[in-house]
Amino acid sequence: MSGVDFSKYTHVNIAFGIPSQDGTFSFEDEWALPQILGQIRAGGNTKALLSVGGWTGSNHISNILKNSNTRETFLNSMVNYVKTQNLDGIDIDWEYPGRLGNTCNSYDAQNDTPNFLSFLKDLRGKFDSSFGNGAKLITLAVRVQPFDTPSGPSNDVSEFGKYVNFINIMAYDIGGPWNAETGPNAPFNYEQGKGTPLSFVSSIDAWINAGFPKKQLVAGLGFYGRSSVVMQDMSKDLNNQYQPQQHDVPLGDAEDAPWYDSCAGSTSASGTWQWKNLRIQGVLVNPTTASGPWIRQWDSVTQTPWLYNKDTKIYLSYDDPDSIKIKSDYAASRGLAGVMIWSANMDYNSELIDAARSFGGRGNSAPPDNSSSSLASSSAHTKPTSSRHSSSISSKTSRSSKPSRSSAAASTSTSLAVSSTDLSSLEAALPTNSSSDTNTNGLLPGKPCDENGEYRCIDPNGRNSAFLLCNGGVWVPKSCAPATVCLKFNRSIVCGWPTFRRLIQSVDNLIDML
Repeated sequence: MSGVDFSKYTHVNIAFGIPSQDGTFSFEDEWALPQILGQIRAGGNTKALLSVGGWTGSNHISNILKNSNTRETFLNSMVNYVKTQNLDGIDIDWEYPGRLGNTCNSYDAQNDTPNFLSFLKDLRGKFDSSFGNGAKLITLAVRVQPFDTPSGPSNDVSEFGKYVNFINIMAYDIGGPWNAETGPNAPFNYEQGKGTPLSFVSSIDAWINAGFPKKQLVAGLGFYGRSSVVMQDMSKDLNNQYQPQQHDVPLGDAEDAPWYDSCAGSTSASGTWQWKNLRIQGVLVNPTTASGPWIRQWDSVTQTPWLYNKDTKIYLSYDDPDSIKIKSDYAASRGLAGVMIWSANMDYNSELIDAARSFGGRGNSAPPDNSSSSLASSSAHTKPTSSRHSSSISSKTSRSSKPSRSSAAASTSTSLAVSSTDLSSLEAALPTNSSSDTNTNGLLPGKPCDENGEYRCIDPNGRNSAFLLCNGGVWVPKSCAPATVCLKFNRSIVCGWPTFRRLIQSVDNLIDML
């Protein structure tokens, strides 16, 4: 997370701790936590939480909470992790209670929401008895509508406010390539009769109307956009951003790459464009001006910008400083606790975080003592905004946590690999006791392996994010963050940006010569 000014955030959620069936959870980059926490806390009073779950890490939560033994293990695992790692709390990103998120997930429409409430009550009790009343934080990442019941979203979630400090609404991934038509990734308002009828405003209304205290409500902002390929020339109707689109996802910015979804059993690009790369790659010459062949439009209803490339027929919905400020100021006008962002590493010269910190002109005031929000896969509150940042190098952290799709019904978190461009950082990212060679014969999930703890890239040439871990004598599928690929490095592997491939290969060859 080099280059991120954590003094602009009040809280950072580090993603993700991934729960196992037995109620324990693991954070693959635990070895890097001391360095991560040092960076976060160097900003001053910024608090650090571990986010548990995420889009690809919510498979077992429903079943864990149903069983008294695994439930108790889950509770104790959270308490112990906060204690041993000196964290300020736990963020739970269950996607989603009472409804299907990722297709591998277990869920129980009847019991998930009441089970979650009961669990949070007990977690609050254990935190208070172990650390002192209110000493540790509990926050939740939630979708744009309240937790589900058999009859739909709950109309009363007021009890949750007694046990959690904040909830962070993931008010993005509302529109995307999974829909029949193009539409905004994160609309401020939605347009009647067009696109998905959900938005930043409607998500705030939904949670407040269901009784959740607005002073504990944090609204989410996306520092990225989503692209898709349209079926007709949008330049002929630039006043209408809703056009038929293909479901095949195009490659996004320079950091995007095909990633393997072990649940779906398929590989695809994410199609995401980080704000910084819209600027660095020259798509936007300044925050409000596109360079050819891109055409920039502003939608006055959704209060968001969008781009169209006539040559490639790519549509791109995103947020810029103007749209971010509109949302932040609105959150302040509604009396919310703050805003959160996904994610801190995606900004460019603080253009978006400074807009997010507007918060009705109160961005430089100190946040309340109990304020907490998420820094995208690092959940981090700014003052008073927040951002989720993922610290994972070789694992899916949230964000991706959030793979390529996260709709209002299924928001995902895109994972972020810790930024590192020098060789020492790359070497530090290598898994311990790992090895990799170019022989990929037989590298299939579930097939036998010989050396527990061994890692191998599915594609040793660095064109895929998938890798395998030898665990219990069988190959277990894993994946690098969506924007990264698995790279062979000497007798190890490392997840890095595709642009690292040539550097890694050069160093690898040099080591072989020594």
